[in-house]
Amino acid sequence: MIAIAAVDKNWGIGYKGKLLTSIPNDMKLFKNETTGNVIVMGRKTLESFPGGRPLPSRTNIVLTTYKDYKSGDAIIVHDMDGLFNKLKDYSGEKIYVIGGESIYRQLLPYCEKALITKIDFAYDADAYFPNLDKEDGWELEGESEEETYFDLCYTFTEYRNEKVKKWTSQEEN
Repeated sequence: MIAIAAVDKNWGIGYKGKLLTSIPNDMKLFKNETTGNVIVMGRKTLESFPGGRPLPSRTNIVLTTYKDYKSGDAIIVHDMDGLFNKLKDYSGEKIYVIGGESIYRQLLPYCEKALITKIDFAYDADAYFPNLDKEDGWELEGESEEETYFDLCYTFTEYRNEKVKKWTSQEEN
């Protein structure tokens, strides 16, 4: 699995159910990476999309404890075992973890890498991505040249997880 997120200086990712900012090149990266692939998210992330609908041209999997939850053609799972069992159907495909905070925290140990857009600004945030610079086992593999969008400076980074857990072995534990 691959985590993908845009974070501010403090690793903030959202405020009151919305992204902190929208940078066109970051949105383009997200679309290019995830289109045609599997995306895993929580209910609140899905509901933050236009119309609260699944993203087109992707397999949308939503992890929620709401038992009767439905949203378009999204696949709904209710716990980690259900998620891992469903992901077996997509074992040959790229799987992206797209948020929110609790989903990142639960699935980050199973991600081989993380694509992080780092924004050089501190926003008011109430949702955070784990700080990979301080997380055991995560190494910065690469970073783009600094780019700007109006007065915002940002870089695209890639982190690799040296201690990735295999989600396919979840049953065996």
